[in-house]
Amino acid sequence: MKTIRLWMALLLLAVSASSYAGRSCDAFQPTADTVMKAMELALKTRQALDDSGAQLAFIGRVGQDLSKYHLRYSHMGIAWRDSPKGRWIIVHELNQCGTAESALYNEGLGNFFLDDMFAYEALLIVPEPEVQQKMIALLGSDAPKRLHAQRYNMLSYPFSDSYQNSNQWVLEMLAAATAKDAHIATRSQAQAWLKMTGYHATTLDIPAMTRLGARMFRANVAFDDQPFDRRMAGMIDTVTVDSVMQFMELRKIEASKQVLAYP
Repeated sequence: MKTIRLWMALLLLAVSASSYAGRSCDAFQPTADTVMKAMELALKTRQALDDSGAQLAFIGRVGQDLSKYHLRYSHMGIAWRDSPKGRWIIVHELNQCGTAESALYNEGLGNFFLDDMFAYEALLIVPEPEVQQKMIALLGSDAPKRLHAQRYNMLSYPFSDSYQNSNQWVLEMLAAATAKDAHIATRSQAQAWLKMTGYHATTLDIPAMTRLGARMFRANVAFDDQPFDRRMAGMIDTVTVDSVMQFMELRKIEASKQVLAYP
């Protein structure tokens, strides 16, 4: 097993990350240590997913330190099996580093953690079987692209389709899968349903000078989609992993939840 892990680590050392979500957009070159940590966490996560008996789960990672906002997890993706006993694939939205654009990616568990992580920790949320099946059906359709916006904003407003952040894509996919009283085909429809059913965004306290600096020097941060009065008060509403978790609890669709960490 150690030989296999070492081979995987050496292989992945040749891969450098070019797309980012849930962490700062800085140059990062994997080292033997970071690759080994990522692979160990990926193996532990795969075992937990296998043991759960699930075909789909939501997975969060700790890409950066968000403790000043009282948040732990920065980025969420959707883990699903490509066949009943096949490999686990992560589908998630990633920001193209240094730009205001994003794309959807299908990656293995190893790649999901092969990043400049603040902490090697994973959050696994397994939804009810019915939700799993509906999410899998959506992933096999054109819904992921229909509910994806190329214009990326790390702090996008949840009830505007001007931009999208990575957690917002997951949330809107979840809305399309769980809305029993409406057919959701567009982002606007997903957002209207989320507002009607009680989704609450995370409110971040971001002063004017911090907002100005972020807007001037970071292409992937914008505030013009936020309600004017709240923006002027420094209250920025956005979709976080925490707010997605809270919505799952509200809708009672969570079957199990666990935290995995390296070591």
